[in-house]
Amino acid sequence: DAIEQTRSGALDFANFNMGPMGPIVPAANVLSLPFIFRSPDDMYRVMDGEIGERFADALAEKNLIVLSWFGSGARSLYNTDHPVETPDDVEGLKVRVMNNDLYVQMIDEMGGNATPMAYGEVYQSLKTGVIDGAENNYPSYESSGHYEVANYYSLTEHLILPECLCVAKASWEELSEKDRQAIREAAEDAAKEQRALWEEGVQASKQKILDAGVKINEVDDKSAFQAKMQPIYDQFVQEHPELESLVTDIQDAQS
Repeated sequence: DAIEQTRSGALDFANFNMGPMGPIVPAANVLSLPFIFRSPDDMYRVMDGEIGERFADALAEKNLIVLSWFGSGARSLYNTDHPVETPDDVEGLKVRVMNNDLYVQMIDEMGGNATPMAYGEVYQSLKTGVIDGAENNYPSYESSGHYEVANYYSLTEHLILPECLCVAKASWEELSEKDRQAIREAAEDAAKEQRALWEEGVQASKQKILDAGVKINEVDDKSAFQAKMQPIYDQFVQEHPELESLVTDIQDAQS
């Protein structure tokens, strides 16, 4: 609703995660491909450059002017039973995911049972065993209380989604060039501040869950997880051949 209100000019400014943007801006679906970014720093570097401008152009066609890119951390797997160190450790687990076919496929390819579910239902479902796990970033895992009922957190970092600070095209066109420049500079400063504050929040949440006894494990070799995702990439480019070069360019920009 907020995306549509900004597109129409009912809202002037908004901050959107790019995950729900796909139905309106098909290119945004590329950002939901598992492991498309290797780290949050890689994501920032890519989105701050020419590739980010391509996404901004695609959003502009839908009446959304991108001012800067924010971060929303890296999403990792957590569950009630054991650490996840390889894709085989996901086999048989019922894992809550956001309602997106790409995320369902991601868990399915690892042998798990993907379970789309409203976020507000996850805590009780973990507690009662309706699901075995879920996936999210450190701050959400901590603030939701999920760490209380699912105390194995595995740093798969499978999904790293940028957010856009946007202004409605209609509102933007009413501004003078001087005001536009001032707003762009403020938005770039805001992005730097948001990224720094996010990292502070990550560290604070990590310490809180460690103090609570959560078992955090690094995933030293993500290549096995990435290999499992190949069928998802193959199907994606088959269904969206016009986006294949964008996928390749993002990967090449991190090599």
